Amino acid sequence: MSLDGFVAGPGPTLEAPLGEGGEQLHEWTIATATWRAQHGRAGGETGIDDEVAAQSMSDIGATIMGRRMFSGGEGPWKQDPNADAWWGDDPPFHHPVFVLTHHAREPVTKAGGTTFTFVTDGIESALEQARAAAGEADIRLGGGADVARQYLMAGLLDGLRLHVVPVLLGGGVRLFEDQGPGELRCTSIRESPTGVAHLEYRTVRR
Repeated sequence: MSLDGFVAGPGPTLEAPLGEGGEQLHEWTIATATWRAQHGRAGGETGIDDEVAAQSMSDIGATIMGRRMFSGGEGPWKQDPNADAWWGDDPPFHHPVFVLTHHAREPVTKAGGTTFTFVTDGIESALEQARAAAGEADIRLGGGADVARQYLMAGLLDGLRLHVVPVLLGGGVRLFEDQGPGELRCTSIRESPTGVAHLEYRTVRR
């Protein structure tokens, strides 16, 4: 997220799904050796950012995401110009992914062990299915911001990992907005030479 609290810039489009300036938020991870290897690319930076990227990708048994993160679209699937999503035939997940949507669709199986299942009956159902698929491994909540807020408000998140990037977007999509009161306990702070602050929090349930 940016220093002023945005996880995407204003005016997202299919060509620029992260909005104006939003790609700056991910430059640190795209440069890492871990991210590049996961996407079939050679090279990349090592160091704190790479260690954090590797940690965030380890021991993940399932991912939950929203429709916007999956395709950037909305409405019936036949009207979605990006209905096959962003990642091509071999997405980087390599585990089951559960997509929250209002529009039913048969599961889509891709190469490398990625299966997209489309969940129309709410966040609790998606979590139950993800737990069954993940077994003892972790479940990653991929986003976007609205989905993260829903799980946070419902008390279903165990923790948050925030990567605060030294840019000001001035507008866009906020992560924390109208989610109500809550308490987080900071468990880790790592500052990278790139200027990114990697923060980890555990949620406090009462």
